[in-house]
Amino acid sequence: MNYTISLHIEKLPDGFYLATSDDVQGLVVQARTIDETLMIAQDIAFQIFQLQGKSPLSSSIEKIVFV
Repeated sequence: MNYTISLHIEKLPDGFYLATSDDVQGLVVQARTIDETLMIAQDIAFQIFQLQGKSPLSSSIEKIVFV
Protein backbone atom coordinates (compact mmCIF):
# COMPACT_ATOMS: atom_id res chain seq x y z
CA MET A 1 0.00 0.00 0.00
CA ASN A 2 1.27 3.47 -0.86
CA TYR A 3 0.48 6.54 1.18
CA THR A 4 0.18 9.79 -0.79
CA ILE A 5 1.13 13.09 0.81
CA SER A 6 1.04 16.55 -0.76
CA LEU A 7 4.39 18.24 -0.32
CA HIS A 8 5.10 21.93 -0.90
CA ILE A 9 8.71 22.62 -1.91
CA GLU A 10 10.15 26.08 -2.36
CA LYS A 11 13.66 27.25 -3.14
CA LEU A 12 15.01 29.62 -0.52
CA PRO A 13 17.19 32.65 -1.30
CA ASP A 14 20.24 30.86 0.14
CA GLY A 15 19.85 28.01 -2.37
CA PHE A 16 18.36 25.44 0.00
CA TYR A 17 14.94 23.85 -0.51
CA LEU A 18 12.20 23.97 2.12
CA ALA A 19 9.45 21.33 2.18
CA THR A 20 6.25 21.36 4.23
CA SER A 21 3.01 19.42 4.06
CA ASP A 22 -0.56 20.21 5.01
CA ASP A 23 -1.19 16.44 5.17
CA VAL A 24 1.40 15.69 7.88
CA GLN A 25 1.41 18.19 10.72
CA GLY A 26 4.97 18.94 11.82
CA LEU A 27 6.67 17.91 8.56
CA VAL A 28 9.28 20.56 7.81
CA VAL A 29 12.46 19.72 5.89
CA GLN A 30 15.32 21.84 4.60
CA ALA A 31 18.02 20.39 2.32
CA ARG A 32 20.49 21.31 -0.41
CA THR A 33 18.80 19.45 -3.32
CA ILE A 34 15.26 18.43 -4.22
CA ASP A 35 16.25 14.74 -4.14
CA GLU A 36 17.72 15.12 -0.66
CA THR A 37 14.62 17.04 0.43
CA LEU A 38 12.32 14.24 -0.77
CA MET A 39 14.42 11.53 0.86
CA ILE A 40 14.51 13.31 4.22
CA ALA A 41 10.79 14.19 4.01
CA GLN A 42 9.90 10.52 3.56
CA ASP A 43 11.97 9.56 6.62
CA ILE A 44 10.43 12.35 8.70
CA ALA A 45 6.89 11.39 7.62
CA PHE A 46 7.51 7.79 8.76
CA GLN A 47 8.83 9.04 12.10
CA ILE A 48 5.83 11.33 12.60
CA PHE A 49 3.44 8.46 11.84
CA GLN A 50 5.24 6.25 14.35
CA LEU A 51 5.06 8.94 17.04
CA GLN A 52 1.33 9.28 16.40
CA GLY A 53 0.87 5.52 16.82
CA LYS A 54 0.29 5.05 13.09
CA SER A 55 3.34 2.93 12.42
CA PRO A 56 3.73 2.57 8.65
CA LEU A 57 5.07 -0.94 9.14
CA SER A 58 1.99 -2.15 10.99
CA SER A 59 -0.40 -0.59 8.49
CA SER A 60 1.45 -2.11 5.49
CA ILE A 61 2.59 1.19 3.98
CA GLU A 62 5.30 0.30 1.47
CA LYS A 63 6.26 3.83 0.54
CA ILE A 64 5.15 7.42 0.71
CA VAL A 65 4.46 9.14 -2.60
CA PHE A 66 4.75 12.91 -2.71
CA VAL A 67 2.64 14.89 -5.19
